[in-house]
Parts: sequence; structure tokens; C-alpha cells
Amino acid sequence: MRIVDLSVTITNSPETVPEALRTSIEYTDHAAGAQQIEGMFGVTSDLLRDEEGWAVERFTNFGTHNSTHVDAPWHYNSHTGGEPSKTIDELPLEWFFGPGVVLDMTHKAKGDAMTSNDAKEALATIGYQLQPRDIVLVRTDCDRFYDQADYMFQGCGVSAEATQWLYEQGVRVMGIDAWGWDAPLDGQAAKALEKKERGIFWEAHQADLQYSQIERLCNLAALPSHGFRVACFPLKIERGSGAPARVVAMVED
Repeated sequence: MRIVDLSVTITNSPETVPEALRTSIEYTDHAAGAQQIEGMFGVTSDLLRDEEGWAVERFTNFGTHNSTHVDAPWHYNSHTGGEPSKTIDELPLEWFFGPGVVLDMTHKAKGDAMTSNDAKEALATIGYQLQPRDIVLVRTDCDRFYDQADYMFQGCGVSAEATQWLYEQGVRVMGIDAWGWDAPLDGQAAKALEKKERGIFWEAHQADLQYSQIERLCNLAALPSHGFRVACFPLKIERGSGAPARVVAMVED
């Protein structure tokens, strides 16, 4: 069995990233760690191996949605189906480990959101029928834009109608190798403002479904279309709208 890492590296964001979306990490080296140890315990550096203390890192700015992460229904709306939406710590762990399926949408144009017919055609091409609790991963190859300033606005995204159809098949976790599950927000915003209608901006997120998304995946091109398993356990954050996750695929050789 080989393990395929589907998670992006958490790193300091470029200055071009808006403050609300930026990740900032402060690094403490071994020399500074030795000073901390002396200050906390009185143990001087000459009593430490190589006169070094601990190296640690501290997030000075890190949102729960700033890296490869899992969304909870609470992220989308406060209520789903008339009931309070589930937070990340309330979701069943069984959702986050299961058979994986890749739907290839690399042929789709930017903003041309995946429909249920697109999903059905992709499944027919690979000869696979969805089963309840399958974890569906939509491949767009947008991970190649991850370090670029316009990454947020790349990809086709997924429609609310397709999200509903996947949910009806018993899928509770679905992911994408792009900034977000929806079609790029710049296009959705322009259309919503033009038409002055609800249900356009963030339509797939706000589909009124108790489901989870995995966003900002990578390396989906390294996976077979099916026949592997996915582990995507989110951090257990109290009342969290989402949480970072180390998402991996387990592929039998």
C-alpha cells in the first residue's frame, strides 16, 4: 500500500493575501528554546545536548479554513433543514474515513460548475456506482495555482444541484483540489449583483444540507479513479465551522 498526501503544506502566506485569509507562523529556534528553558526551569544551556533547547512554532494568524481543511455545516448556515447546523466537533468520525472516488473535471472551463450530469458521465467513464459514505474528490488540477495570487479564482467548482445529487447518493464528505467547493466567487458575486437574487453566491455551500467539504486538496492526479481509501479527520475544535486536516489516500499496489 502507498500513501498519497493530498494536503498542502502550511506556510507563511505572501503579502498579497488579504489579512483575513493570511497564515502567519512565528519560528523559535533551538537557541531561543534554551533561553526559554533557563527562564522557566533554571536549567542553563550547558546542561542541554549541544547547548540547544526546543524548537517550536506559533501561529500568529491561522484561520480554520486557511489550509487543506474540512468544512462543517455550521460554516454554511446556522440552521440546516430547520435544525441547528452541526459544528466540526459534532460530526461523526465515521464520515472521515472511507472509499474514495475521483471525478475528473479537468476539461471544465473556469466557472463552469460541475453538474449532476457531469458527475454521472464521469462515473460512467470509470465504470463506478456511488455507494453511501463514499468520499468523492473532484479533480480540477487547480492545485498547480496554489502559490499564485489568483488561486482563489481558479477552477470550475461544483453546483448546488450536483451537491444535492451527491448527497442523495449517500455521500456526506466531498472535496476538491481548488480554493473552494463553489464556482469561483468573483463570478458568482458578479452574477448575484447583476440579478439581485439569492441562491447564486455561495450556492453549493448554502444548499441546506448537513454535509462536509474538503477544500484545497492537492495531488489528485496521483490517484486512481477508485479503489482507494481516504482519511480526512479534522482537528476537534469546539464549535468550529471547520478544521485543518492532514488528508491522505491509501492506495493498494
